[in-house]
Amino acid sequence: MRILLDTHVLLWWASNDRKLSSKARRLLQSDAHEVMVSAVAAWEIATKVRLRKLLWSPSLSVRDYALEQGFTLLAISFEHAERAGAWPQAHGDPFDRMLAAQSQIEAIPLLTSDPRILEFGVKTLW
Repeated sequence: MRILLDTHVLLWWASNDRKLSSKARRLLQSDAHEVMVSAVAAWEIATKVRLRKLLWSPSLSVRDYALEQGFTLLAISFEHAERAGAWPQAHGDPFDRMLAAQSQIEAIPLLTSDPRILEFGVKTLW
């Protein structure tokens, strides 16, 4: 099974945060799953680091960290962008909108603890 990580899940995994559910931890540790990290996560993390709202603790870039963990990178396509921009939902977070669009278009469940993602009707895991 393929799994797409929400940005906070990647951050919690990188910092070994206790907020990561036991199910999420098992999914991430299993070799039976292809864990995917979107370019959206790198964009969101870089933005929040620049705004000093977040400290990225690993010494590697987000891309290199994801690859070191054995995760697969997911680029943003025009189709993803159009879906994210066109959804009528009031949910305004552009990062969440893009992750939800990627999840839906690629038919990959999104590993997230964010209940607001459900507004988009995508399959989630937690």
